[in-house]
Amino acid sequence: MWRIAGTIVAAVMATSCAHVGDSWIFGSMASAAHDQIMLVRESPPSFGYQRLVSQGGIYQDLGYFIKLHGPPDFLAETGNRERHYFILYYLGKRQAYACRTRPGMKLAVEFAGPYPVTDREYRMLDAFRKDPTRKPPKF
Repeated sequence: MWRIAGTIVAAVMATSCAHVGDSWIFGSMASAAHDQIMLVRESPPSFGYQRLVSQGGIYQDLGYFIKLHGPPDFLAETGNRERHYFILYYLGKRQAYACRTRPGMKLAVEFAGPYPVTDREYRMLDAFRKDPTRKPPKF
């Protein structure tokens, strides 16, 4: 009887610790992504790709957009207390889309664009894409 109770308590504790760990990882991802432009590379998965997949799961509109257009080459992310902002850079098309969450509808996303990627933006991002070990210059 005590052995079964001990097993149940151990299972509950292990499960509850996993949730705390996951939320800690998610929180650290959010703080690391704030005000950053991130390379989106599926293989091997870059931080930007992991962040894009994570945000696409949270914001269904963003996830649907990614399914339609494919993953961008770069993801820029920032936000404040009321809204979350993304810029999706597609270097092959030389286009960018601006996205923001809608106030009062935290999981809905508004999209604007496409906007042309300037020659300067393209050169900087393309150089970083070719050699991601270099720190990209600030815009």
